[in-house]
Amino acid sequence: MMIKIIPLLIILVFTLTTSAQKNTQTYNVKTNSLKVKKVIETFFEGLHKGDSIIVSTTLHRDIKIQTTATNKLGENILTTDTKEKLLTSVANKKPEHTYFEKLLSFDIKIDGNLASVWTPYEFYLNGNFSHCGANSFQLFNNNGKWEIIFLVDMRRDNCNALKEKK
Repeated sequence: MMIKIIPLLIILVFTLTTSAQKNTQTYNVKTNSLKVKKVIETFFEGLHKGDSIIVSTTLHRDIKIQTTATNKLGENILTTDTKEKLLTSVANKKPEHTYFEKLLSFDIKIDGNLASVWTPYEFYLNGNFSHCGANSFQLFNNNGKWEIIFLVDMRRDNCNALKEKK
């Protein structure tokens, strides 16, 4: 009888250990997803307020910033900006201007210390629709603090919201 119980105990211990590890991994993914989403929300809070200090708390010191668009000739273009240019642009936001980037969804993927976030958006300037597109954020868990290491946004004019305005 004792010989039959030992394998059952081993299976039970293995099953409980595996289940606990899966629960811990699920908890970590959910917790990190919330932390990553908070970083993106904080970034936009600073952008909307014109507060470069808030924005800077979300950025890694070596961030790369790019924008894709289509010019008036129909050519796809890619521009690269510096962290300093972004922060200066935010800080120089005119008080009479209101920016609102309405994020339509968050698609967050995390593996270890790397997170990828896709956020389609509509952008409004002074309450008027301006353009739409999508942002792609890459974040790095810098020893417990998620920081944006890469940001590329795509801008376009042919959007449903724009069509509804016409």
